[in-house]
Amino acid sequence: MNNETNREYDYSSLYNGATPPAPDTGYVNVGSSGTNTANTADSFDGAPSGQSEGSSYVPPVPPVPPADAQPADPVPPAPKKKPRRFARGIAALAACAVVGLVSGLAGGYLAGANAPRIVMQTVERSSSDSASATSTSTGGSDLTLAQVSAVASPSVVVITTEEVVYSSWSWYGPSQVQSGAGSGIILSEDGYILTCAHVIEGASNITVTIGDTDYTATVIGSDSTSDVAVVKIDATGLTPVTLGDSNTLAVGEEVIAVGNPLGELGGTVTNGIISALNRSISIEGSGSTVTMSLIQTNASVSPGNSGGGLFNMAGELVGMVNAKSADSEAEGLGFAIPINDAIAVVEDLMENGYVTGRPYLGITYIAVTDSSTAQQLGVPAYGIYVVEVVEGGPADRAGLEPGDRIVSVDNTEIVAQDDLGTLIQSHQAGDVISITLARDGQMMTFEVTLGEQNAPTN
Repeated sequence: MNNETNREYDYSSLYNGATPPAPDTGYVNVGSSGTNTANTADSFDGAPSGQSEGSSYVPPVPPVPPADAQPADPVPPAPKKKPRRFARGIAALAACAVVGLVSGLAGGYLAGANAPRIVMQTVERSSSDSASATSTSTGGSDLTLAQVSAVASPSVVVITTEEVVYSSWSWYGPSQVQSGAGSGIILSEDGYILTCAHVIEGASNITVTIGDTDYTATVIGSDSTSDVAVVKIDATGLTPVTLGDSNTLAVGEEVIAVGNPLGELGGTVTNGIISALNRSISIEGSGSTVTMSLIQTNASVSPGNSGGGLFNMAGELVGMVNAKSADSEAEGLGFAIPINDAIAVVEDLMENGYVTGRPYLGITYIAVTDSSTAQQLGVPAYGIYVVEVVEGGPADRAGLEPGDRIVSVDNTEIVAQDDLGTLIQSHQAGDVISITLARDGQMMTFEVTLGEQNAPTN
């Protein structure tokens, strides 16, 4: 069995408002529900290189002080260190520092202005249909379960991935090929396929299986924040999905999920209802956490279903399955990205190779929340510290340096790991923000003009 089946993203603890016990890093995470990908809620992009879609990455936990140790807040002043020495101290902690607020998603191709456009099949409803579609998204044209399955199944494919994983101790150390699996949705007859970003993340080889035929896929674009990706295979005459309208879904409406559970059972169909709409779910993926607004369904989904389709009873695609709860006490808690949201990202990926307008600060940072870590790094207080400043990026141009402790953004105090990412993401590229920081015992304020995440100039 594919080892990806163990990477079930667990939304349960976050959904209940609990704080995960993992060490604080500068990430925001994304995930989904596939064998390679069953997101558990909590992501921002920038997973450590070498991590595959089918494996969980857990940063090393900093040494924990003895139980009888006295807390130190703030930590007694330590010898003053220059920013460069601070950065070296961070490096000594290996993966404690994670990349945050930095652009780039490896593997995505930048499509030029003349990039091919995909033609997706849609259904035009008459005004009378629209008027009658007040209770469900089908407009009163419900099919039987068997009919919906027959319509939807040919448009859902099996995706398998391979990734070369190197030793955690050395880039040149022993390596192995790690496999993963998920699902995909055919968008056009000439081979454009929609899937979850976490399904293909880090993959060196992507294979799409349709019937008995395997195709090698190329990544057109991938966005970890929305967990949406587009891949392309060299094929024609495929059966594109019919797009529905996720904005017209109703709680209680019947739906079916089609996908590849466990990475071994392609074409599996399960049914259920729309359990809730606009669920705000924090999804944890490759070293980061992101909050998404998702469709909740009780249709059975398992690892490997990520990237598969959620269809209404007219056979229309209304969502892309991307996560489920891994809580052993929970049943029937699956989640899907509303198809209207996914297609908006697809169009950006097809035209630009990335999602435009996302703010970009250009730093790596770490949250220091315990005395042991503070002492190892030689910092005098708890807080959010800049580890690295991307050369030529917005933060660099404004004057931020490694070792700076970020105190506030636009007069809003930065205390917890997610505070900085949340504030930055509430802005747009081009916005000017005011960052107050502590440096060498002095408070300083800098005006930073946010750049655009994943823009070619980054």
